[in-house]
Amino acid sequence: MPETLLSSRNLAFELYEVLDAEALTQRERFAEHNRETFDAALGTARSIAEKFFAPHNRKGDEEEPEYVDGAATLIPEVKPAVDAFLEAGFLNATRSFEQGGMQLPTLLSQACFAHFQSANVGSSAYPFLTMGAANLIESFGSEEQKQRFLQPMIDGRFFGTMALTEPHAGSSLSDIRTRAEPAADGTYRIKGNKIFISGGDHPLSENIVHMVLAKLPDAPPGVKGISLFIVPKFLVNDDGSLGKRNDVILAGLFHKMGYRGTTSTALNFGDNGDCVGYLVGKPHAGLSYMFQMMNEARIGVGMGAVMLGYAGYLYSLEYARERPQGRLPDGKDPTAPQVSIIQHADVRRMLLTQKAYVEGAFDLGLYSARLFDDTQTLATEEERQQAHELLDLLTPIVKSWPSEFCLKANELAIQILGGHGYTREYPVEQYYRDNRLNPIHEGTHGIQSLDLLGRKLTQNKGAGLKQLTRLINECCERATAYESLNALRQPLEQLVARLSSVTLALLGDLMQGKVNAALANSALYLKVFGHTVIGWRWLEQAIRAEQGLARGNAADADFYRGKLQAARYFLTWEVPGCHHELALLEARDDTCLAMQDNWF
Repeated sequence: MPETLLSSRNLAFELYEVLDAEALTQRERFAEHNRETFDAALGTARSIAEKFFAPHNRKGDEEEPEYVDGAATLIPEVKPAVDAFLEAGFLNATRSFEQGGMQLPTLLSQACFAHFQSANVGSSAYPFLTMGAANLIESFGSEEQKQRFLQPMIDGRFFGTMALTEPHAGSSLSDIRTRAEPAADGTYRIKGNKIFISGGDHPLSENIVHMVLAKLPDAPPGVKGISLFIVPKFLVNDDGSLGKRNDVILAGLFHKMGYRGTTSTALNFGDNGDCVGYLVGKPHAGLSYMFQMMNEARIGVGMGAVMLGYAGYLYSLEYARERPQGRLPDGKDPTAPQVSIIQHADVRRMLLTQKAYVEGAFDLGLYSARLFDDTQTLATEEERQQAHELLDLLTPIVKSWPSEFCLKANELAIQILGGHGYTREYPVEQYYRDNRLNPIHEGTHGIQSLDLLGRKLTQNKGAGLKQLTRLINECCERATAYESLNALRQPLEQLVARLSSVTLALLGDLMQGKVNAALANSALYLKVFGHTVIGWRWLEQAIRAEQGLARGNAADADFYRGKLQAARYFLTWEVPGCHHELALLEARDDTCLAMQDNWF
């Protein structure tokens, strides 16, 4: 039976040959785990995803949530799926045993969750958002807030969201207008409107805990005046029971191109003047707190994009193997049997492109999850800080590169199916529509590119960038042990050298105050930087594949040769093309910046 969610062989390759998940069991926090417990968790995730999540993926798209009597309704299959997820412990996969969690590394938790994202990205979003909101309260909430809100979230009784975007401001959080007025009892009264709130209303939990950005009366202008508030759908009494409905009103649902299984809501806070909110942490520090959840979400969005691309790749691969059509160009006999379309070179090109995109991005997503484990469990504070610096630098890439290129993979999956791919009878068109959201939410490509070039590169005096450059150079050095990898290694080395030069020049412009010109083509920079990172990850995979071939296990030979061919494709077809973007960046090309409104 073909695998439809993700390749279990590729997952094992990533976890145990590339990322050395077993080494994590040498750390105190994960000492009670081993490969057997890891594989058991993965097997459970796959089973639940296949049994409960995948079967209603299409139905959730065709019968999208509805606004009925002031509430959002879902198809009935969502709740049993989410309940199975909760009962298996995946909501608290990384929490300690004392908290009722599985105490798994984030690497393994992310690998487990990937199955749910592939099976049904819409239904999997509800627990995903709850995990992020719970982590936010755990990090910055008071002990009372943890008892009142966090514990029920850990228990799976309350779900969570984040409420940032407002109708007039979009991504410009500095311009939010939602207000928070202090009340005599130490709480706050929230007044404002939020839109595009994923999971903002649903019938899956007893309560919904909104993490809301708002401004206090004395707030300074801009992002430095934003505070963070817990705003529950229902108030919670001192004994933990639910109190009255808070003044949070579902104003309506957005009707989306894809990703329909997740409610996207417009929420009104305080229409009746009695929306109770609880300040989290210090006043005016809300955005810095929220970045924790936003960064978690960005990595999650990246992995969601990967898994939608992966599902489309696997489906189109199986289709290409089974679909007979035409004959090879040198086949002159019209009575000869048709060949399966995977025999056609251009179909192989499209499949190889998908494989290079989705398996390269999958590696990066899991690598970032392992980096997060390093930020928490490496032996020294210095080592943990270094891991944090590298993860911070890579986060814009983890979010944006899969969102762009795994979407392209979905486009190619449609192309392989031809006319069938464009019909709703086959799933690849839904994968494309679902994935089209990912370049937009949790920070668009443009925002990620400004974040990377304008902020992340220079953080801590460029510590993250120096680390990344060293790691890529070390990988290239190890690759020199394999003559077969020279043709793959050299394009990456050339790209890194030129990108380093362009980076120094652009950072120099920023230091001289040429901000608008330096950042005008940041999207090009993001693409090249992302290709460099994925090229590095593919070279790493190629080294591991060579090592695997050297072990001589005939059953794995085709798998490793496929890895080497995908690495070859990415490093010799995709990476050299980046020099065009670098030439534009070197020239400080102002074609887009100089365009005038009235010329359009």
